[in-house]
Amino acid sequence: MIDPVIAKIQSHPKYAQLRKQRNTFGWLLTVLTLVVYYGFIALIAFNKPFLAQPLGTGVTTIGIPLGMGVIVFTIVITGIYVNRANKRYDALTQAILKDATK
Repeated sequence: MIDPVIAKIQSHPKYAQLRKQRNTFGWLLTVLTLVVYYGFIALIAFNKPFLAQPLGTGVTTIGIPLGMGVIVFTIVITGIYVNRANKRYDALTQAILKDATK
């Protein structure tokens, strides 16, 4: 048996909106992450000379800042998701719960 509150939540129009927004944004971020990660791995696999070029006169190569960029990208994209979840998704969730528990 399904709980009546759960049934109310699942039939709520804002719940469908929440699911659609969250899934669409989640897939967008997933695709961006895969492009960045696999792009970096593809560079390692197929264009090592490009990554091995030194920056300036030191020993640091182009690959080091690009690798750090991948890590920073991951942190930024996580922050973007958390920000959106806190501002949009939490508000929708609270509205749905308020309506469903009346």
